[in-house]
Amino acid sequence: MIRELWPGALLVLLAACAVVPPAPQPTTTEPACPAPPPCPVCPVCPAPPVPPPTVSVLEPVRFDDLPGWRADELDGVLAALRASCQALRSKTEWREACAAADSVDGDDAQSMRRYLERLFVPYRVANPDGVTQGLITGYYEPLLRGSRTRHGPYRFPLYAPPDDLLIIDLAAVNPALKNMRLRGRLDGRRVVPYFSRAEIESGAAQLTGKEVAWVDDPIEAFFLQVQGSGRIRLDDGDLMRIGYADQNGHPYHSIGRYLVERGELTVSEASMDGIKAWARANPSQLDQMLNANPSYVFFREMPTRTSPRAAATNGRGTRPSGPTAGPIGSLGVALTPRRSIAVDRRTIPLGAPVFLATTWPGSDKPLERLMLAQDTGGAVRGPVRADFFWGFGAEAGSLAGKMRQQGMMWVLLPRGYPLPDR
Repeated sequence: MIRELWPGALLVLLAACAVVPPAPQPTTTEPACPAPPPCPVCPVCPAPPVPPPTVSVLEPVRFDDLPGWRADELDGVLAALRASCQALRSKTEWREACAAADSVDGDDAQSMRRYLERLFVPYRVANPDGVTQGLITGYYEPLLRGSRTRHGPYRFPLYAPPDDLLIIDLAAVNPALKNMRLRGRLDGRRVVPYFSRAEIESGAAQLTGKEVAWVDDPIEAFFLQVQGSGRIRLDDGDLMRIGYADQNGHPYHSIGRYLVERGELTVSEASMDGIKAWARANPSQLDQMLNANPSYVFFREMPTRTSPRAAATNGRGTRPSGPTAGPIGSLGVALTPRRSIAVDRRTIPLGAPVFLATTWPGSDKPLERLMLAQDTGGAVRGPVRADFFWGFGAEAGSLAGKMRQQGMMWVLLPRGYPLPDR
């Protein structure tokens, strides 16, 4: 059938082709568009940016990779570690290490080192960009002169947290923000930032009746806020101990940097002693300098005697700080001079041993020793960042005030410790 129809179909197709009119010809003779001349320098598309390499903030290493690991005498480390275990021993990942610490001879450095090498893994700490060097500063516990009442030279108040200070825990909204807390206050139905230092000093905050003590020096009161805790020799002869209670939520700004940027001090002069000397020489500019730091710290009175009753009522579940013990840090235990540091808890777990390799304040002499991460601070931000606790008194204050060194850090975590997401 197909073969029979094919000749006819072919004739029909040929006929159809025969009647298709030819394509119309142009009726005008317009000049053709000239080809564009070649560009003298052809543009080159830039290469797409290369993303930075992914760097592990915590990288496991060997103990022998820690500079000075075998030279540290480890004096005072066991007492500081046992203090950490007061807060950590109930946690599964710390249970074995804390239990074993009870039977270690803290006076035998080799025995202490064997204990650490058996139960811990050292992790090199790096910043997200891969840099393993960071800023190491110092702090201490100052002594001020003061009174429980305002009179005579005691005119500068230290406040407890105000009643209208709101603390917003973002972990309730997003568990990934468990270490993020906001401070604010209500303005009608809106939550707004809490008052800055300048606003608090001008009387904007309702702080009447919140005075913990009155001191005789506004500069010393400011640096007490920077340190976070201290002692006050009262006018009646008693010794008061005060510690950090809360903060207004504003970021910490360095007044040393402020004075350097204004040309008032050089970088080498911008130590705590240099700033105090400038402030006493320029009293008319004191408020302006202090208000360059909008952060403001509130205090609470701490127990000054060790007793079973005080231990039961200090509200932190740990032993109180006696006159010779260090202040209570963020972990809730007494700090150990030259063995405790403040860290950024988003990277370094509070309570963990941290090996620190830096230099002595104002020098290039190596300072390599094992520390305990037992505190935090408003200016301590970033993985490779630490604040070295020097202790109490004038010598500690001098060392802390001069310390602005570069250093490296290794955190020691119990074997099997669950690392944070990288």
